[in-house]
Amino acid sequence: MSMDTATDAAQPAVAPLDVQGRSFNITPRYQEGQLVGEGAYGMVISALDTKTGQRVAVKKVTPLTHQTFCQRTLREIILLSRLKHDNIVNLMNVIAGDEQPLSEVYLVLNLMETDLHKLLKSLNRRGECLSPSHTCFFLYQMFLGIKYIHSANVIHRDLKPGNMLINVSNCDLRICDFGLARVYDPTFTQKGELTEYVATRWYRAPEVMVRQRAYSKAMDIWSLGCILAEMLSNRAIFPGKNYLDQINKILDIIGSPDDESLREIPNERSRGYLMALPQRDRKDFTELYPQQPPHVLDLLQKLLEFSPSRRPTAEAALDHPYFEDYHDPADEVLVAARAFCSL
Repeated sequence: MSMDTATDAAQPAVAPLDVQGRSFNITPRYQEGQLVGEGAYGMVISALDTKTGQRVAVKKVTPLTHQTFCQRTLREIILLSRLKHDNIVNLMNVIAGDEQPLSEVYLVLNLMETDLHKLLKSLNRRGECLSPSHTCFFLYQMFLGIKYIHSANVIHRDLKPGNMLINVSNCDLRICDFGLARVYDPTFTQKGELTEYVATRWYRAPEVMVRQRAYSKAMDIWSLGCILAEMLSNRAIFPGKNYLDQINKILDIIGSPDDESLREIPNERSRGYLMALPQRDRKDFTELYPQQPPHVLDLLQKLLEFSPSRRPTAEAALDHPYFEDYHDPADEVLVAARAFCSL
């Protein structure tokens, strides 16, 4: 069965595509494979779609012998099949093998030139940073995508530079990797059912670190604040080496939580730990990021609030003066349907 977000059965009678010694059972439709990257959950190549004449990205997910991998893959397929937005990676096809039990699945996605992590790393090697206009436009697109995702009551939970795909040629940006995403349900999340291990440590919101577990959409907003800080300086703002170091690096920059923020933490042990730490004041962002315009530093401070209730929503962030050159309410009305089960 073949379709935009349907499943093509792999064709074992045709020789698989070989990419650096790895077999991709995606022929005959997809040819001329080239390695793009590898991660913990699979390998990504670019390939020529002989049906459309366009190059696409093909993500091979394997092995599927572990329940966690299966759940993550199924979750990503379900979400990407329903979330359709210019700033979200487009799932074009799914290819599954005929073998039982199923051991591999291929996700065919629109191909992007690079990701933000690779771009910042390349600039850093040359002693350069993103221009102010590029930083603003990339962040604007991130918030457009997150506004849409949040309108579906979905939390991404793993926003980081490596999950921001970019076309350098036209500055388009798309958010990818929804394997850790969850449907946000205030009643459900208050029960503490969500796992603590979410997001790469450097981009985790403090409520995750202190086991608050009543996660909300604000955790994605924190991650975008971390990404903004990194775009301003080419350095991660909170590069924690472990759990405790991460907490301390956060507090070194944003200061100790006030009494109201502490009361929001239901975990007594975590609350006691924070209260026992030396009192720290918030750093002046104008000293951390000299020569940056006031508007971007004001937005950064709002995004990096310890208390999730004080962070702006994606919609409110788009109204910030920092985005004045791009913000157009008439162009940002797209919202997603909320017909998801609790994934």
